[in-house]
Amino acid sequence: MRRDILPAAAALALFGGSEASAQSLRTAQDRTADLFARDRAVAVRDRPQPAYDALGIRTGGFTVFPRLQLDVVQDDNVFASDDAPQAATTFRLRPEIVARSNWSRHALQAHGRAVIDRNLDFDSENTTDWGLGAAGRLDVVRGAEIVASADYAKAHEARTAAGADPITQRPVAFNLASAHLGAERAMGRLRVSARAAVHRYDYRDGFSDTRALVEQDDRDRTVFTLIGRADYALSPATAIFLQVIGDDRDYEQVAGRPLRTSSGYQTLTGVDFELGALVRGEIAAGYIRQDFEDAAFGDLDGFGGRAKLSWFPTQLTTVTAAAARTVEDTGVIGAAGALRTDLSLTVNHELLRNLILTAQATYADDAYNGLARTDTRLGAGISAAYRVNRRYGFTAGLTWLDQSSSGAAQGPSYRNTRFYVGSTAQF
Repeated sequence: MRRDILPAAAALALFGGSEASAQSLRTAQDRTADLFARDRAVAVRDRPQPAYDALGIRTGGFTVFPRLQLDVVQDDNVFASDDAPQAATTFRLRPEIVARSNWSRHALQAHGRAVIDRNLDFDSENTTDWGLGAAGRLDVVRGAEIVASADYAKAHEARTAAGADPITQRPVAFNLASAHLGAERAMGRLRVSARAAVHRYDYRDGFSDTRALVEQDDRDRTVFTLIGRADYALSPATAIFLQVIGDDRDYEQVAGRPLRTSSGYQTLTGVDFELGALVRGEIAAGYIRQDFEDAAFGDLDGFGGRAKLSWFPTQLTTVTAAAARTVEDTGVIGAAGALRTDLSLTVNHELLRNLILTAQATYADDAYNGLARTDTRLGAGISAAYRVNRRYGFTAGLTWLDQSSSGAAQGPSYRNTRFYVGSTAQF
């Protein structure tokens, strides 16, 4: 359900994003006790559960993990409408297969995933999304590694995504191809890293209820991102860092619409730390700027930053707070982007060894560039994951979203509540 309240730009997360895939290749053995390790406490969601974790299928130097989940979703406002909400029920099938190497050095991982929605009330909401990807890590010498990944996904923009166009008959579909290349080197108290990424978005035009064309080609873009970071360890539990992020967002030109092409950068100075087994986190602040090629849009600049703090009051409870301020792309016609502020608070509690409860609250504010419009989104949710054994499990959850829009060019304001139950089989 989480994917239904995320923007389309987060499709990599939906399909096992490249960066996350590469990071998951790191094992406890790779992360030997050093000045940058932050692992004295283990989050509830990250804790191994030998009695319930899937064993996978060993084949040569790889282990294959098949997984299948079936959800039933009840939505009280399936079209994210502000004046005529309509309820609907959806069957959601999520097959997945992941293969991971068992090598003592280096690592390789590949995945294939799909999300198949079949709505019992509105055929227009039937969607089939899928993604394929692979990631690898090359251990050059101790403390030095090179990571690379590539993904391809066919996805759609959820009706409740930030900045989604509400006038299309069907959810807007798009293809996303991406690749990442990164390197990291730790030398005593100093650690340096660099990463390059490219994302190519290709949107499909939609149609209104009157069969009028809803142009989406002006959203097609190629985004290049470069990230450099240097960390200096003050102690085994604290390090300061400097990070510079640059991007180039090259949009397609469409007659009659302003060009959204831009380039920008963000500089951040921060600290990452661990206070025993009680608290760990990372806090960074700096300056953010995005310059737009078309004079119709003003440039964006100002305070930028991010923070993530995890508190471990007991071994059975993890509380995580996160915040970020970024420049995001948008599907809103007439806007080149949005300056976004994100806040979230998540609590995970292991009620039983095989029963994990989660509660979450979120806040997002999008100030659009080129339009007198600001969207505010409040969200909340609770869920439970119960494992019968290492092969079978059940999930259930309830999510709530409230979007309000203000300004002369205000967009839709609506509320959306979803309830879901699901069952999972894994091997």
